[in-house]
Amino acid sequence: MPLADDRVRSRLRGVAVGLLTPFDDDLEIRHDRLEANAKSLSGDGISSFLAAANISEYHSLSQQERVDVTETAADALPDSACVLAGVGGSTKAATDLMDAYDRVGVDAMMVMPPDHTYVHERGLIRYYEKLDAATDTPLVPYVRGFDPSVSFLRDLSRIEGVVGVKYAIEDPVKLGSAVAAADDDVVWVDGLAEPYAVSFWNEGIEGFSAGVSNFRPEIGLALFDALAAENWERAREIRDLTLPFQALRGETGQDNDLPGAISVPVVKKGLELAGLHGGSVREPIRSLSTEDERRAEELYEELDDGIARVID
Repeated sequence: MPLADDRVRSRLRGVAVGLLTPFDDDLEIRHDRLEANAKSLSGDGISSFLAAANISEYHSLSQQERVDVTETAADALPDSACVLAGVGGSTKAATDLMDAYDRVGVDAMMVMPPDHTYVHERGLIRYYEKLDAATDTPLVPYVRGFDPSVSFLRDLSRIEGVVGVKYAIEDPVKLGSAVAAADDDVVWVDGLAEPYAVSFWNEGIEGFSAGVSNFRPEIGLALFDALAAENWERAREIRDLTLPFQALRGETGQDNDLPGAISVPVVKKGLELAGLHGGSVREPIRSLSTEDERRAEELYEELDDGIARVID
């Protein structure tokens, strides 16, 4: 049975791990490996999971595949876990997908960033309102890739079914203004992972999405505990462990000028180095070059040493 709204809010106050989609060499989904990853992360103490998310290669999955990977995750995880399922596209496509997710029994819908070239703030609010009217399942909009006003963020938080906002804009001042103006019941989540958790915490976030914690969850859990205890020195020390690997995620990779192009394959490499399942990537993402793969391995070793020194 899906979690009630208050329990979803409580799960958002923590570390939300993205479930990457393991593809085989023929780019078919390995559901057994997805199930194994979910169970392992849950066993390590993670209780919030993002299925069919950006990092899951949402845009490379068909509508049915999005439902299928979400169902695999929901079936693998304990009833106490919170599963947020990615949904986006046109209003019709999004509501159809939400209907399917409701049959699976997800706990919340994570509304993906708008992928339309031209977006109007009032039109986007109307979009969220229509999605809210189409389901009783709570919504967590993912704000990324556009730079909305504080008044937009305020109005977004006041939509009845919105229980949280995943904020992924590199602007802590705007975040603080939005939190101050927003509905008090909404949980603000750092969508830029561990590097922004410390600064965003002081502006009002209560949880964060995983970066390196997708494959080394002890980092995210220790960072959250330090933030909750207002132990800023320890929080910064843990955050700093993540910076080199996260910086690699933001790079262009080989034969490319677009930033962040290797983000997903770098995390998949991290999963494999941690004994979990990464697998291949689908286009338009590309696998790591030999050089970038070697750099990921070196940075993972540094990360592992840092965990032993700071956390273990």
